[in-house]
Amino acid sequence: MTAVPSEMTVIEIAAPGGPEQLRCAVRPVPRPGAREVLVRVAAAGVNRPDVMQRQGRYPPPAGASDIPGLEVAGEVVALGSEVAGVAVGDQVTALLAGGGYAEYAVAAAPLCLPVPRGLTMVEAAALPETFFTVWTNVFERGRCKPGDNVLIHGGTSGIGTTAIQLAAAWGARVYATAGSDEKARACERLGAVRGINYRTQDFVELIRQDTAGKGVDVILDMVGADYLDRNLQVAAVEGRLVIISMLGGSRAEIKLNHVVTKRLTVTGSTLRARSVEEKAAVADAVRSNVWPLLVAGRVRPVVHATFPFAEAAAAHQLMESSNHIGKIVLTM
Repeated sequence: MTAVPSEMTVIEIAAPGGPEQLRCAVRPVPRPGAREVLVRVAAAGVNRPDVMQRQGRYPPPAGASDIPGLEVAGEVVALGSEVAGVAVGDQVTALLAGGGYAEYAVAAAPLCLPVPRGLTMVEAAALPETFFTVWTNVFERGRCKPGDNVLIHGGTSGIGTTAIQLAAAWGARVYATAGSDEKARACERLGAVRGINYRTQDFVELIRQDTAGKGVDVILDMVGADYLDRNLQVAAVEGRLVIISMLGGSRAEIKLNHVVTKRLTVTGSTLRARSVEEKAAVADAVRSNVWPLLVAGRVRPVVHATFPFAEAAAAHQLMESSNHIGKIVLTM
């Protein structure tokens, strides 16, 4: 290691509970394993799984840091003995299994991507968790293709703002739900043909009218049980429903006739617990298919707010309020 201190400041979870359980602490700087790098963190993304971990509802996978934080951007300052393709001094953004709320973070070398030209460190820190998630779910599991009708729930979340832009850039016709008229209009500015206020409008009926009864080919859903039946109703023949979270419950009773008569695919995934090798395959696909869109300016992360590192509790309060559009980022 070069010019790396022995200790660092981190944000740790004192006990399961509210945002006040996030506190500054001092810990040893971690050492990278053989295929890992050490990143001096410039910025770290805040994500819904961080909130769930703080609440005690989403423990880190075995072997991962107990420090929250699934994505960072910064400078590589040390390499493991078997690292190739990454050098000390590289400016990278990295997907982590944990440990991002810290001055230094260890990342698997295959999950480090170069900061796209033209993006700031803050914007780069907002990329990995959402862009990896959207790519693997909308394009790999959901098989989104040009001309598809796509429905994105939670359109103004970090995932939603990313999914709208990528699907639209891919040539899909995008619908998005959000919790207010203002947020619905924000979805349209990002590329949705129609933003739908789910509090006052019926997305099933509106989309049926707009598509002459066809429905949507791909649905990205983070609500779960509360939306399951309506998602199956609005799905087109051969439609793909991809579930990535269950904010509206994990148990539901449905009529299977929609699945059978429309030949639907119902699938889902999580990212954090996958092996480095599995995530590396996603990273390679994102580098090939998405990074050029970022460099060209056709897609850009939406950063709603930044908070100093020590104000992580305030960042979590904003996340839980849902009064944001896009990403929340901690800065060093």
